Amino acid sequence: MPKIVDKEQKRKDIALACSDLIHDLGIKKITVAQVAKTAGIGKGTVYGYFENKEDIIFEIINIHIEKYHNNFLKSIKDLKSTREKVFHFFNFVIDNSEENLKHFNGYKEYLSIVLSDNDEKMIDFNDTCNVFFHNQLKKVIQEGIDEGDLMPKSIDFCESLIVFEKGLVLKKMTEVDFNPEEICLNFINNLFDLIEIKKGKKNV
Repeated sequence: MPKIVDKEQKRKDIALACSDLIHDLGIKKITVAQVAKTAGIGKGTVYGYFENKEDIIFEIINIHIEKYHNNFLKSIKDLKSTREKVFHFFNFVIDNSEENLKHFNGYKEYLSIVLSDNDEKMIDFNDTCNVFFHNQLKKVIQEGIDEGDLMPKSIDFCESLIVFEKGLVLKKMTEVDFNPEEICLNFINNLFDLIEIKKGKKNV
């Protein structure tokens, strides 16, 4: 009896095997041949699971997003206040560790392609990513409201926080010696001083 292959899992396995190619080669330099070589399979097999190179890139980015999502949930699990959790949401911009900078620079190239190539598939994919992060932030804020940590109107600030995060990303990408941590701290503390239900000062 022939072995039944889980196509979705196989897609992920191939993408996972090639996840470092985005950092090692850059998005534009990745080829299907390179993907096949890295994954240890033939080009024909790659096309059996992916439509084209962009499809592979989307799957790789999805893996990175899933990893970031899991790390985010793990890192905020023991944090007590919503203020701390929201500040941690900006860790992707603030963290200058070698590992995070590798992902940040990969995102920088990805974003430059989205902005310059006007590729509809990439724009749609970027919108999907934005919805994912917006929903995650909204969930954190809503939990803060439900727990009596934040005023009900706090939920209205989700979109503003996303826009602020995008602004930090852009400034970090384009300015030398930009320090997003200090700006982020001031912004979040000032915002939470307005929307937090006072139970003692909890500045991060």
